[in-house]
Amino acid sequence: MVVSALGLAAALALFGGIFARRARLLVRLIRMGRPSGIERTDAVPQRLRQEAEVVLGQRKLLQKLIPGLMHAFIFWGFLVLFPTIVIAMIGIVDRESTLPWLGHQGWFGLLVDVFAVLVLVGVATALYIRKVVRPNRFEGSHLGEADLILAWITGIVVTLLLWHAARIALGLNEYDAGWSPVANALSGLFGEGDVTEVLERVLVWAHVLLILGFLAYLPHSKHLHIFTAAVNVYFARTRARGRLEPLRFDDDTPEEEMRFGIGTVEDLTWKQMVDSMSCTECGRCQDVCPAWATGKTLSPKLVIMGVRDHLFAEGPLALAARERDEAYDGPLVADGGSLEEMAWDCVTCGACVRECPVNIEHVDHILDLRRHLVMVESRFPSEAEPMLRDVERQSNPWGKPQSERADWAEGLGVRVLQPGDPVPEVLYWVGCAASFDERARTSAQSTAKLLQAAGVDFAILG
Repeated sequence: MVVSALGLAAALALFGGIFARRARLLVRLIRMGRPSGIERTDAVPQRLRQEAEVVLGQRKLLQKLIPGLMHAFIFWGFLVLFPTIVIAMIGIVDRESTLPWLGHQGWFGLLVDVFAVLVLVGVATALYIRKVVRPNRFEGSHLGEADLILAWITGIVVTLLLWHAARIALGLNEYDAGWSPVANALSGLFGEGDVTEVLERVLVWAHVLLILGFLAYLPHSKHLHIFTAAVNVYFARTRARGRLEPLRFDDDTPEEEMRFGIGTVEDLTWKQMVDSMSCTECGRCQDVCPAWATGKTLSPKLVIMGVRDHLFAEGPLALAARERDEAYDGPLVADGGSLEEMAWDCVTCGACVRECPVNIEHVDHILDLRRHLVMVESRFPSEAEPMLRDVERQSNPWGKPQSERADWAEGLGVRVLQPGDPVPEVLYWVGCAASFDERARTSAQSTAKLLQAAGVDFAILG
């Protein structure tokens, strides 16, 4: 018993140390992040509801039924099986002891068997989807690493079932074996002699070491989202999710602290860092992206993965520079590679944000990459130069004088609001296209005629 306890303590210290070292780095990186610029601690009831629906209920994942159930079986299974980790550690120290109360409950043994099987069904389904169906949304994802994780999960669940089966064969079960139909059926593989006693020890040690190794590996892998997804969902926007956050030039922020989008790793906000750590590489954002669907380079998934890779490569260097009180002079996040090209393909529709199962805010990343390229680096596609020049000079992409903005409404009797005028029932916001584009003007004129025919009191700004 003493040797087993010492061995378990050594394993906990080893794997716990590996986990803690990586966790410390991740926390330091997040603390290095800039403020997100919006309130993320308000609306607590709504945020808790998001946790219940999106995290526990797997609502977004279940929009695709089969893949959603696959992930839900694995996720819910590990929630139910979590107490078995403690039970197994107790079993290592003393095979005849277990967790007080819960370890003696037959209904819990039944739950363990049922959800262990559901986890294995989920793993088999995941392998079938990845190896046989091969959906396009996985293009660019780390499939080899995902296969390793699936194999690891299988090993954890199989060793758990076989350990329970060996205990039943040895008569060590704390409740009637009928409560554990799967483990009871597997117990027929074992005898009652010394060999089974040895196998019982081997299986419980294998189970615990697989779990500890899994926990130590996760923070170093793309499955880091197991720890960060719930945090990311909680701090996601609760309203105005399609809003593009403006730059705040009117704040009292010192010029040297002003942030013009994402330049180097030091310009990332803490939320953007957590976003990148939470990516599951499922590709659902890529599936709904109109730019990707039309053959453009942009993949919201690859943008977030690129930010994450840059964060893990350059983040420690930026931290080290700060410790030495030196300025960090690292490369841009979008430094002439695919990220720079992707930034210009985005139409900011927000479909990726709506679809993401962990509430990553892709558009904020893309917009900030674009802002820095334009405002600091003066790098943008040549096609954009005339448009940006016209916006700067005439406040519209067509470069036409502002005095012509209301010309489309001539002869229609449309009221143009003046200072002191009564407030209309409806303010018709026409926009630049309908004001200046000859083809688009017809839609504004038709809308105005419809409003007039309906007797709506409306006006335009001119």
